[in-house]
Amino acid sequence: MNIPTIVDRETWHAERNALLVREKAHTRAGNALAAARRRLPMVEVDASVRLVGAHGPTVLGEMFEGRDQLLVCRHMWHRGQGFEDQCRGCTATVWNFQDATYLEARGVTFAIWCEGPYDEFAPFREFMGYSAPWYSLDGIDSPGISDGWLTAYLRVGDRIFQTYDTDGRGCEAMMPALQLLDMTVYGRQEQWEDSPEGWPQDPTQSWFRRAGRPIPQWTRPGVTPVRGKDVQAVSIGPRP
Repeated sequence: MNIPTIVDRETWHAERNALLVREKAHTRAGNALAAARRRLPMVEVDASVRLVGAHGPTVLGEMFEGRDQLLVCRHMWHRGQGFEDQCRGCTATVWNFQDATYLEARGVTFAIWCEGPYDEFAPFREFMGYSAPWYSLDGIDSPGISDGWLTAYLRVGDRIFQTYDTDGRGCEAMMPALQLLDMTVYGRQEQWEDSPEGWPQDPTQSWFRRAGRPIPQWTRPGVTPVRGKDVQAVSIGPRP
């Protein structure tokens, strides 16, 4: 495993300051993109759609919880699979963002819309300790609702509008761990990154999982390895 070139502090400061110019330009470009997002038009969605949540079928307007804006993250679901076999990418995304306090202070409610049936994923939500409300997209086929991954909505009276959505790497906005890794010398250690020769890489992205589970699950009570396999205490629920 290679390491960066070793230099004196004066040389390091010169190199760092040169990079800082580019970082500030990147920040300003991000500000310009955010300004453009605020100027996007919006499109109306069907406000009568109901998603099943903790309190049963819930219309979109109720999901705003009295606020004017709603930000939704979509979560995949593998039917009939244990907790340990659910999407590693969705797990990483949602685990990295668990407190919407500051969004709520700006009038934005945050929620998870999951592809699976509510009764099937509700024990998973409880097991993971997620506090955000979860709703089921199961059986829903409605433009602007069933096709987004990170989607923003605005409520105007009884009408609801989609103002923005993104997918792919756009969802990294919810994953500060990746931005922090970008600040470290070895980065994310993924093959697509432009890194110097000899930098460590993990082509399988195995860091999302450890010993057969998404790594956050090992922080949950009752998760223990037995004979090299992952099991979950019976008190957590069936086949987690």
